[in-house]
Amino acid sequence: MAETVYIPRLRTYYDETIKAELTKQFEYKNVMELPKLDKIVLNMGVGEAVNDTKKVKSAQAELEKIAGQKAVVTHARKSIAGFKVREQMPLGVKVTLRKTRMYEFLDRLVNIALPRVRDFRGLNPNSFDGRGNYAMGIKEHIIFPEINYDQIDQVWGMDIVIATTAKTDDEARALLRAFNFPFRQ
Repeated sequence: MAETVYIPRLRTYYDETIKAELTKQFEYKNVMELPKLDKIVLNMGVGEAVNDTKKVKSAQAELEKIAGQKAVVTHARKSIAGFKVREQMPLGVKVTLRKTRMYEFLDRLVNIALPRVRDFRGLNPNSFDGRGNYAMGIKEHIIFPEINYDQIDQVWGMDIVIATTAKTDDEARALLRAFNFPFRQ
């Protein structure tokens, strides 16, 4: 009996539509030149953890709900007396999404979460790093539908980094635009 493999909606859309658009736009000679999504990294810095380390556990649980997989606690590399930070003190949580979970998260981000941001006017089209990776920040993690607003103790901000295989920022921008990213004009 053959097992059916689940393929996310955005992955199918990429294979059927976006590849053809990008090949026509940038005139790629080889299929391997096509830019594609590599990974998505979600990061929550918990500055309040200096006073209360339980806040890291709370942020970890929230990030695990959003990502759908286990989050890793990040620790301070060295002590900084001015910030009351000690070496190996837990300071944040992060998770790296690849393949199926990456496409599912991107779908929820673009179609559900970003439209729920208060006073949203679009994403900054210049937040690329020069190598085809896009970074953005979110002030409130409660925009994601997995978070129950009544059960949270604190609103956290988070960083989202979308790593692509694109060689230039223009190629990455075209790739993300094809995924319906709401960039400012």
